Amino acid sequence: MTHRAINFYAGPAGLPLPALERAKEELLDFAGTGMSVMEISHRSKEYDAVHEEAIALTKELMGIPDNYKVLMLQGGAHLSFGMIPLNLLRAGRKADYIVTGNWAEKATKEAKLVAGDNVRVAASTKEQKFSRLPFDSEIKVGADSSFVHFTSNNTVEGTQWQEFPKVGNVPYVCDMSSDFMWRPFDVSPFGLIYGGAQKNLGPSGVTLTIIREDFLEMCEAQDLPSYLRFKLHAEKNSLYNTPPTFGIYILRNVLAYNKSLGGLKAIEAANRQKGELLYGCIDKHAGFYKGFVTEKSHRSLMNVDFFLPTPELDDQFVKEAKKAGMVGLKGYRDIGGIRVSTYNAVTVDNVKTLVDFMEQFVKTNG
Repeated sequence: MTHRAINFYAGPAGLPLPALERAKEELLDFAGTGMSVMEISHRSKEYDAVHEEAIALTKELMGIPDNYKVLMLQGGAHLSFGMIPLNLLRAGRKADYIVTGNWAEKATKEAKLVAGDNVRVAASTKEQKFSRLPFDSEIKVGADSSFVHFTSNNTVEGTQWQEFPKVGNVPYVCDMSSDFMWRPFDVSPFGLIYGGAQKNLGPSGVTLTIIREDFLEMCEAQDLPSYLRFKLHAEKNSLYNTPPTFGIYILRNVLAYNKSLGGLKAIEAANRQKGELLYGCIDKHAGFYKGFVTEKSHRSLMNVDFFLPTPELDDQFVKEAKKAGMVGLKGYRDIGGIRVSTYNAVTVDNVKTLVDFMEQFVKTNG
């Protein structure tokens, strides 16, 4: 087999090897068609089987009730930032946004462009440089709020809602781009969940969207361009226009592999083990590895940010790790330091290799 790097990139990110090997085997002749899945019609029965399986696996793995629709769209979370208020904040409806990082801030700005003062900030930790999440007492949600938007995992800053924000009975709308399916959870409080697939589910180009039927009924606007209407996509089963067929095919492969592992409970157990290994090393050498997140209970199990004593050592760490076969460790440009992205496809053994490297790096440079 070709050499495989240990991939800690933040996204597009590594994919499970069995999902890629399945694609490799079927690349030139998919389902006996004599064609690649990239070459066949999205209206063909062969592709339709992939499309329906991806939807069914999403529902099965996440325990999604029957009163939700699963959509596979395009445009990434960025397009959804605008689509959500365009569809849901009509007729004077209002919403509250919790701002916890770079992407949550972008979502809020896009929503304000569409809905103006009908978009309110319920809480923000910008003054703390997004080094923690808001505490429950800091979150102020209006009695007239149609939904509360939050970002479940902050890829840049390395914070994650281990427990979702307490907002009473107001429905959630959530960007789960970077921690989709990292663990099981109750979907029922969510009116809409969305996220780009390219971090935890598949390749770039697919936006997985899960929307409750009562939220679909809020999407009554007929004056929007067709592609921006969630209701139309639901009516057409994500086949209103040509979908990203190869991306959905890879998504299907990843979901099937996740099921074979034992589903989201097994995936959560592995993710927690990875977190214990990595944060255990950081805390053990707290004088050398300094975490960015100030509240331990807010630490992400998908993106781990830390700093070495000097920027020069940060650079040396990244270079030496690459020589050892580990890539994607350079921190986000606005923060610096080191960022380790440990999405579902990153194995426990991958993290053990990194932790061994970190231990040796301390001995040599500490």
